[in-house]
Amino acid sequence: MTSAIPNGAEALALAALAATLTDARRAERFLSLTGLSPDGIRVRLADRSLLAACVGFLEGHEPDLIAVAEDIGSTPETLLRAKAALE
Repeated sequence: MTSAIPNGAEALALAALAATLTDARRAERFLSLTGLSPDGIRVRLADRSLLAACVGFLEGHEPDLIAVAEDIGSTPETLLRAKAALE
């Protein structure tokens, strides 16, 4: 899967963002810490920096990183490689 990360980084990070926002506790923390609004996120869904920031948010709290990776059928390491590709 490593070779697919640069091309699939956006899709993987978008899946992580969706998983983040579908968990009420995680979503509330994400919105609070980033200052983003749901409308602001919708407008910026294709923004690579927003997607990288979402994975960075997860990286800052390892239990969330692990939970989201499991939720989307990935690994924490793969998510972090996707973040690096997006930055």
